[in-house]
Amino acid sequence: MLPLTAERDELSMVVVGHVDHGKSTIVGRLLADTDSLPQGKLESIKEKCRRTSRPFEYAFLLDALKEEQSQGITIDVARCFFKTASRNYTIIDAPGHIEFLKNMVTGASWAEAALLVIDAEEGVQENSRRHGYLLAMLGIRQMAVLVNKMDLIGYDEAVFRHVVNEYTDFLSQIGVTSIAYIPVSGRQGDNLTNPSANMPWYTGPSLLEQIEAFVPKMPAEEKALRIPVQDVYKFTRGDDNRRIIAGTIETGKLAVGDEVIFYPSGKKSTVQTIQSFNTSQPVLQRAAGWAVGFTLTEQTYVKRGEIAALAGEVCPQTAVRLKANLFWLGRNPLEINKRYQFKLNTARAEVEVESILRVLDASNLTQKDGTQVQRHEVAECILKLDRPIACDLSADFPETGRFVIVDSYEISGGGIVTGILPDPHEKLSNRVQRRNIHWESASISEMERAERYNQRSSLVVVSGSKTDGLRKDVAKSLEKRLFLDGKFVYFIGMANLIYGIDADLKNGVDDPDDVAVEYFRRLAEVANLMLNAGLILVISAHDLRKEDLAILETVLAEHISRIYTIWAGDHITTNLEPTLHIKEEDCQHADRTIKSFLQDEGVLFRL
Repeated sequence: MLPLTAERDELSMVVVGHVDHGKSTIVGRLLADTDSLPQGKLESIKEKCRRTSRPFEYAFLLDALKEEQSQGITIDVARCFFKTASRNYTIIDAPGHIEFLKNMVTGASWAEAALLVIDAEEGVQENSRRHGYLLAMLGIRQMAVLVNKMDLIGYDEAVFRHVVNEYTDFLSQIGVTSIAYIPVSGRQGDNLTNPSANMPWYTGPSLLEQIEAFVPKMPAEEKALRIPVQDVYKFTRGDDNRRIIAGTIETGKLAVGDEVIFYPSGKKSTVQTIQSFNTSQPVLQRAAGWAVGFTLTEQTYVKRGEIAALAGEVCPQTAVRLKANLFWLGRNPLEINKRYQFKLNTARAEVEVESILRVLDASNLTQKDGTQVQRHEVAECILKLDRPIACDLSADFPETGRFVIVDSYEISGGGIVTGILPDPHEKLSNRVQRRNIHWESASISEMERAERYNQRSSLVVVSGSKTDGLRKDVAKSLEKRLFLDGKFVYFIGMANLIYGIDADLKNGVDDPDDVAVEYFRRLAEVANLMLNAGLILVISAHDLRKEDLAILETVLAEHISRIYTIWAGDHITTNLEPTLHIKEEDCQHADRTIKSFLQDEGVLFRL
């Protein structure tokens, strides 16, 4: 048997197709014929079949789950390995039944090539089309179609040609060209590893020859660096003040001395050490596939969900609006303007479907318009996130360009990023990134300030109707309450800024909308300084809107979880959805109510 060595080329393939079209049989026979099974595995399965008086099936080599063998179908994704003289292979045997399409999508998402199996007797079926479309949607362009069970139709060339013509026509509609169509028999082994004498009319490659012709993608370690931040660990014992940033290197290489930039924040620093367990030897470099922890020369505050890249290399894109292809598997339809959870690597955000460009029934490619995507339908959508995230186009970096959508705590859909769309606050985001790249970090960390002040720096925006004036009274009473409690707090009214750092905006600007944006941008930059100093900042602003809050959140992206909006007054007169609504009759005790709320939120530490 050939050794599996790290120096050999590697390629992963997914095997898909309609249920009972023979995927597992083909894979099992291929493993057996290439001597890739564990020693004694084939004999043990044959003996088990003999004892139970069941006919031996090569599919049993794959269907290892007890439930699968009892039902005779593949319900989970099975991974197996085989090798040739030139390459190591991972085969992903995906389920074909419609109820298990989620498993199939999961398995196919990491494949570089695909084998799609069609039963010669049954011909092209609904899932044959659906799986073909999903492979195309996931960006898999290397595909061979295996027309299986040729032995059951007497190796009839005409039947084979009919399947080829029908499926070629289907693939042409979705812009995919199959590399090869191969007539095979998984049970008899025809055209799997050697040309079949039963089909002299076929002169193309065998399955094994076609697999060898697939081109592996660029090794992950040769791509630009991508490390989604999983967590940041801080140690306190024995004067150990390290902040270790942890994550898996999806692509590229990381070395001590590298200058890294974190996206979307734009924070920049240099790798000081790479941490490793169970070794006394210093680690100077790690490559794709390694889970790493590393420290920086400066105490830069980064968060879970950011992506580390190398300065000077192709960087991830920052996005709030995405164009995406997605496949919906949820029990309830995907709807416009409903909020869902969006997960891409370690990043999390709330997402709404801004618009559905088109919906396809993947089995027959019929299109329809609408505001919903039903179960098992494929859609091209515009997604809008509630905060910027870092990502890549799936065609360039599949590792950081694929996502899932969660509805009611259940993964209900998944897809790929196909485009980054303009963001109304793109200029603001770019300015924030530039600011962060050139930011001079203080010698005192945010955690040290929080521990000293017994509070988490936060922004509290108190709003209300301009006519009743309640917001100012509530904001000032909150400042006084927190100050008397020994907290580090400061109040700013909008007038303080308008006639101060905003004085140049009062005259000479034509567009009132531009003035409003700049007011809140400058306010947010002031808040950023205050929050970095560890303070609780209380702001009074009348008639705050979602649009105004979005500006604050864009500039204060790294503090976004610590922005709280309070509405004082009976009626909310804007489109704001405040964190806390205090009615007029309760405003005289609002300072206590807000204080209790901030304690519950962990802003004020209970001693």
